[in-house]
Amino acid sequence: MLGLRGFAWLLLFQSAGELLAHGLRLPFPGPVVGMLLLLFALSFRAVREPVATCADYLLSHLSLLFVPVGVGVMTHLGLISAFGLRMLLTITLSTWLGLAVTALVLRALTRHDPPPHGN
Repeated sequence: MLGLRGFAWLLLFQSAGELLAHGLRLPFPGPVVGMLLLLFALSFRAVREPVATCADYLLSHLSLLFVPVGVGVMTHLGLISAFGLRMLLTITLSTWLGLAVTALVLRALTRHDPPPHGN
């Protein structure tokens, strides 16, 4: 029962995030807004305990989420054999590019000017 209550909390926060994102025309997806709301709500035991129970259950069945991906790969083996190398190259390069941009932004944001020397 606690797990169902946790699942209800998760759905409630996702729905609230969707409503806020669409209603306020926010530049973020609704689930991201819902996750931020959930982050703040997790400070309350009435939310934290049921969500933890639900999360434990969902994580124990995480492998089921990979079944549709495996079926998709098997269904489109022809496309993967024709374009697989290009897809792998594109995914690899875009990942490296994303990591490099993230590192450069982090470096720029954490760069501190030296403190002014006192008189």
